[in-house]
Amino acid sequence: MKSRTTVSITACIILSVMLILGACKKEASVQAPVVSEEESIELSQENTSAEAEYDDLDEIGLSAAADLEVNASVGTNASINGLSLDTRPDLFPDLLFKVGPCTKIEISRTDSIWPKTIVINYGEGCICRDGKFRKGAIVLHFTGPIRRPGSVLTITLRGFYVNRMHIEGTKTITNLSAEGVHKFSVHITDGAVTLPSGRGFKYEGMKVVTQVRGMETRTVRDDVYSIEGRNKTSYANGTVVVKNTETPLIKPVACPWIVQGVLKIKINDRVLFIDFGNGDCDNKATLKWANGEIEIRLP
Repeated sequence: MKSRTTVSITACIILSVMLILGACKKEASVQAPVVSEEESIELSQENTSAEAEYDDLDEIGLSAAADLEVNASVGTNASINGLSLDTRPDLFPDLLFKVGPCTKIEISRTDSIWPKTIVINYGEGCICRDGKFRKGAIVLHFTGPIRRPGSVLTITLRGFYVNRMHIEGTKTITNLSAEGVHKFSVHITDGAVTLPSGRGFKYEGMKVVTQVRGMETRTVRDDVYSIEGRNKTSYANGTVVVKNTETPLIKPVACPWIVQGVLKIKINDRVLFIDFGNGDCDNKATLKWANGEIEIRLP
């Protein structure tokens, strides 16, 4: 539920997913840029927006993982390697439900042997199920079934764009599950976002994602996750944005947006909060600061 001002935007995760502004202490001779109220609102929205796209990669990876696990457990097409979903779309219903029919997807193998690699190729671009334009490719590399403790999913991007926003970096998702609790750590390294305007920023973050619903089924469509974490965004002009979860963010896979939770955003000397609501699946959130608040809408 949230991310662009009724006048602007966001970025989910997700997950999602999070991100936003914080100041870093400079050396004694360097002073952090002064950020106006209007600039802090704009930065909060564009950072939240970019973060949602990073969070969306988690759900794509987990959807693919669920399909791989089902296929391996039933021995489906154990002799087929280098499979394209153009010929057997029925083997990966969760992944196709997530990314839509406009992609070319190739799987290194569908038997019980690991590791496995999946390449999701949007080519020169297409409109996806969620209405967003994407181009480039997402590469998923699994060391083992993602629900197995210790398994690692590495997500890399090749010329990847979402609505003309260039997204770079590597995500590493590690299964930390123990004693029946499904939990994952998510690290982003070498993250970078270039906006259509040409302005960009570097991004790094870490979060812990805990599954709170849907553990009883193999499909990911009924899964709900609780997300806690911290991330930092660095702009070329010296502005540094730090985001921390004040209360856990709740993200159902079946909903495109975060539906609950509060995110704290620190931009130099300014502090803002994003309240994602009370659990309803909608694209509305509230951006709050010392002197006011506005409703924002997530893309």
